[in-house]
Amino acid sequence: MYAIVDIETTGGYAAGNDITELAIVLHDGVKPVDRFETLVKPSVPIPQFIQSLTGIDHAMVENAPAFEAIAGDVYELLKDSVFVAHNVNFDYSFLKHHLSLAGFDLSVRKLCTVRLARKVFPSLPSYSLGNLCRHFNIGIQNRHRAGGDADATAELFELILQNNGETHIRQFLKKGSGEQFLPLNLPREQVDRLPYSPGVYYFHDQKGRIIYVGKAKNIKYRVRSHFTHNGPGRQRQEFMRNIYGISYQECGTELMAFILENIEIRKYWPQYNSSQKGFAAVLGLYAYEDQKGYLRLAIDKQKKSLKAIYTFNMAAEGQRLLRQLMKEFSLCPKLCNIQLGHGACSGIAEGYCRGVCEQQEAPQSYNRRVEEAMVYLEKLLPSFAVIDKGNDSESRSCILVENGRFYGMGYIPNDVAVYSSGELKTYLEQYPENDYIRGLIYQYVQKSPDKRVVFDAHTADAL
Repeated sequence: MYAIVDIETTGGYAAGNDITELAIVLHDGVKPVDRFETLVKPSVPIPQFIQSLTGIDHAMVENAPAFEAIAGDVYELLKDSVFVAHNVNFDYSFLKHHLSLAGFDLSVRKLCTVRLARKVFPSLPSYSLGNLCRHFNIGIQNRHRAGGDADATAELFELILQNNGETHIRQFLKKGSGEQFLPLNLPREQVDRLPYSPGVYYFHDQKGRIIYVGKAKNIKYRVRSHFTHNGPGRQRQEFMRNIYGISYQECGTELMAFILENIEIRKYWPQYNSSQKGFAAVLGLYAYEDQKGYLRLAIDKQKKSLKAIYTFNMAAEGQRLLRQLMKEFSLCPKLCNIQLGHGACSGIAEGYCRGVCEQQEAPQSYNRRVEEAMVYLEKLLPSFAVIDKGNDSESRSCILVENGRFYGMGYIPNDVAVYSSGELKTYLEQYPENDYIRGLIYQYVQKSPDKRVVFDAHTADAL
């Protein structure tokens, strides 16, 4: 049995809106066998533009039942049927949500007459209900009313059945086909072409703009998981309606997919990505020369106009590093902005400051040690490659970190032996770097040290 459904509502998403009218045509696959139609009194106001579109105003629903009063009857009509609608995910999301609020759990198979019509009648200029009805001379009584639209959808459904539609319906209803879950405007063929491999995927809107970027260990499984739970919230409903296409980039490893996702989000700033957009290191270690010619070190907020010697997210982390440099290279805590005020220098008291803060040391001598500390810090930052499986049997993936900073990534042929980071760069694409990406790489090599190949200034292990 098929339950052909149409609803009118106060808005475009279920969580914040109510149903104002509902019609269900029960169909046995040959003809309609029963019908249910009613106005519904909403608990929220009907916006003026919807009143103009549907003709349903507050006076019409004043004496209509609330949805809770009819929920049991609606559930009985739907629970053993295939739920059919034109843009099925919209109607289904409303009824599932409001039935749930009334204590009923609706979980049935679905068919979308938009997607079915595209299969059975390809290459039509439009698949809106109104345009399909005009094309096939299906009369609609009371357009944009639940009863009229449900009756028209039932006629369209019969026309689909009469044109070998049963073959497509069986395919649509197969477990795992995805047709009953996919967004209205997304061709299933694009999902079928997705690979079972790590990578990054992109959702595109009607104009081809990227509206979401995601990463996956398995692209096909991850993309399909987006569509299995059609939530009632506004953002979710808008997101589903705006997906018209999918593209992807395969990656050799999940780590590469994580890195590329972050790069692409920062490149395209997609509408529906919220995480990672604002991620950046909070603090940096900077060097500057004061009015007396002394080089000073300071921890400060990240500055776009200056390149930090080192970046970190917590002040305590930076202060620990700075105190280590002070004692190792006899630097003054006052000139490193660790000790503020006019009190006696704690570095002199502890024996590592040579009195530069009391003008007992010339700038040239002191600055030389600051520069040595900066070189030392650079040497502390590692240069290494992460070598892993490639995206085919002929290559290996490579992620390069140079002096503690992410350089780029790519693939190197299996038969190429590389002895330096300089040689690696000929095979890699350079990308922007940030603390988030560095953190991903450092966490990975801690868990998988066998994937890390370290380079230093004099020697390097062959890959």
